Amino acid sequence: MTRVLVPSGALGLNYDKEALRRGIAAKPDIIAIDGGSTDSGPSYLGRGVSKYARSSTKIEWAGLMEARAEAGCPLVIGTAGTCGADSAVDWMLDITREIASEQGRPLKVAVLRSSQSPVDVAQAFLEAKVAPLANAPEISADLIRNCTNIVALAGAEQIDAALATGADIVIAGRTTDTAIIAALPLREGCHVGGAWHGAKIGECGALCASNPQSGVILVDFDKDGFTVTPLADGAHATPHTVSAHMLYENSDPFILYEPGGYLDVTDATYDAVDQTSVRVSGSKWVPSDQYSVKLEGARPAGFQTVLMALLRDQHYVANAQRWADDIVEKCSAKARDRLNLTAADFQIEIRLIGQTASFGDLESNQTTPPEVGAIGIVTAKSEALSQEIGQLLNPYLLHHPLTAEEEQPTFAFLFSPAEMYRGQTYEFALNHVLHLSDPMEAFKLEVHEIG
Repeated sequence: MTRVLVPSGALGLNYDKEALRRGIAAKPDIIAIDGGSTDSGPSYLGRGVSKYARSSTKIEWAGLMEARAEAGCPLVIGTAGTCGADSAVDWMLDITREIASEQGRPLKVAVLRSSQSPVDVAQAFLEAKVAPLANAPEISADLIRNCTNIVALAGAEQIDAALATGADIVIAGRTTDTAIIAALPLREGCHVGGAWHGAKIGECGALCASNPQSGVILVDFDKDGFTVTPLADGAHATPHTVSAHMLYENSDPFILYEPGGYLDVTDATYDAVDQTSVRVSGSKWVPSDQYSVKLEGARPAGFQTVLMALLRDQHYVANAQRWADDIVEKCSAKARDRLNLTAADFQIEIRLIGQTASFGDLESNQTTPPEVGAIGIVTAKSEALSQEIGQLLNPYLLHHPLTAEEEQPTFAFLFSPAEMYRGQTYEFALNHVLHLSDPMEAFKLEVHEIG
């Protein structure tokens, strides 16, 4: 049996310290935690930074490093620094060095790097080694080369290579959420389908249980399947909570694709062991003919200036979309005329919070709210141009009437000055896979002796 302790869904979300102590007392074979994902959008990958505060990350990571020392087992973090780019991995390595010095313990740290050279990925694209996933955007070699950061999602094979160094701590760049959990059970000969399925269930800690914010769970893997046990007071896993997690961040409740194949849980059975634990068996792993890893890339998408006004007059609330469309049309025309621009040089949009900001034209709820927040977003090729057009937009959001015959209204800006400069923005550019002849071909492994 291989016992994996998962403290939380991500480093930075906190974990139940008493539950963690119970997990350490259960003598885990490895402690595994995720460091982030693309959930918060492309900016973190584009800039190669973490979204979590360094102070909070350090406190939580120090607690896990203490737990690792007490348990005498490896500690693994995947997708270090939210995005897993090399700069974020180095940020996490610096924090680890700092804590190791404060705790006074020498450490062996394996660093798995997932960053890809945009030039190399562009060449792989030209050689037909990059393939689109479903609904992938059209790409070109030039688009790829324009990415500021590209990462490949490591699987269990790459994490296994890092563990094989005998490291106390593994800091991995971008990985699949499951890889850091599945790697050791696979290495120790546990059921392959069970290893991947249990890793999927455990990826977000206690999200598969009745007290999802508690974080800490144990997943026990063996030759037939796995058992999941949440460790916090009041946290219970049930066949429903466990089976439902296959739908978390996954469009298919039965199939999950990973590097090297896919997990099929169509025939899996979920049985309550007691009021807390659930036993799962019958999961299958289907190897693929071609080993591929997913690519994530972000590229610059222009500079932005944002303004926000609040509408409470019911006449304007009821006609907010018509008001917003008229502003976009008139201000865009003014910007083209006065700044000698083309439509390709900038974009103005107004998103109506409380009405259509989430779904736009797809919104089906047509009730009239008491107020609407109007967010004006200007995106342009330079920061100066974005700010200039933002100032052109300002008087429209403050005073624009629905018709020429109406008296001039005045709306409320959220701040003064109204213009909020967001600087460089980014967009996701890749939803593709990279075909590899060897699992380590796109990854780099380093070993650091600390202390």
